[in-house]
Amino acid sequence: MMLDGMNERLPLATLLSFALTAFTIEFDNEFEKQMTHRTTMQGLKGNGPHAPWLVSLVMWPNCMQHIGEEGVSVRELAGRARTKTNLAGMERWGYITVSPDPKDPRLKQPRSAWIARATPAGRKAQEVWKPLFGTIERRWRERFGEEEIDRVRETLRETAKHTEIELPDCLPILGYGLFSKDEKYGPCEPGRGREKSVPDLPLSALLSKVLLAFAIEYEDKFELSLAISANLLRVLKEEGVRVRDLPELSGVSKEGIHMGMGILSKRGACVQRVKREGGPTRIAQLTAKGQKTREAYRRRIESVEERWREQYGKKTVQGLREALEKLAGNGTAAQSPLFQGLEPPPEGWRASVRRPGTLPHFPMVLHRGGFPDGS
Repeated sequence: MMLDGMNERLPLATLLSFALTAFTIEFDNEFEKQMTHRTTMQGLKGNGPHAPWLVSLVMWPNCMQHIGEEGVSVRELAGRARTKTNLAGMERWGYITVSPDPKDPRLKQPRSAWIARATPAGRKAQEVWKPLFGTIERRWRERFGEEEIDRVRETLRETAKHTEIELPDCLPILGYGLFSKDEKYGPCEPGRGREKSVPDLPLSALLSKVLLAFAIEYEDKFELSLAISANLLRVLKEEGVRVRDLPELSGVSKEGIHMGMGILSKRGACVQRVKREGGPTRIAQLTAKGQKTREAYRRRIESVEERWREQYGKKTVQGLREALEKLAGNGTAAQSPLFQGLEPPPEGWRASVRRPGTLPHFPMVLHRGGFPDGS
């Protein structure tokens, strides 16, 4: 099957998404190998009494990175991470406990004052997660070359310096309408010197900050999120597309597709019908409004990149684009160097599902565990 737009000049946000998604999947595969865990499909993997449900990289910077031995209040956790976590999920999945602060004399403490603490499984996950950022980047340096990764890092730093708000070290869990903009990000601290705050961040954090800045600007006063626009609106057609083909065309899981299609239908951008010939098949078809919105998406994503060129400098933005183009190719399994590191371990859950033909054009980070393809 020909993947839509595979020979076109890709938006900068798409190139950033390819790199971030590939880094995350490679990171997650290694975490899965090293960490005793459980999954719905495979049950218990590894030995030991403490086996949490498997989650993705994003649950480190939005949660576990900030929980020390003494624990941290729910309010402080959100402040340190600069984004929300799926607190109920992390508790249910076995990584943390959340309970009233025994030092707080109030009879009825607000939940924001409760203390989140790592469980034994959570502490083990912290030990496994922490060095993996360096491990995966070293692999990328061996695979793509020291100069290439240095160039990606430098251009990301130069772009991130221009951010006027304090962004987290990861993409947020997508909110209502699958928007990234819904978080309340505060301004950067006066005189802190952003150019000094980003050099030592993991590569995934640099990619996340720049991509999130792009998404927030794109989504400002626009009716659809970048996640829906780039992954679904982009591949839908006036004549219709089989719904079962959408995961392969977009690189997004069935669960992510289901959520996005519901929003597109509510917005009047698409309709679904059943084609009876040759057996019943569900078809998703762009409406006239959907066609106009798709054209607006294409214009808007180009205009944000053009504004960045004007604001941040053509040299910086073009340098970032060229560095990512060399790294990511067109994001498909056939033509992207990033897929060299995405072969799942034989015992991993990704080895038991259909291999994607393309990476998502925007990470679909959901409350389900933060996996970048919405799995």
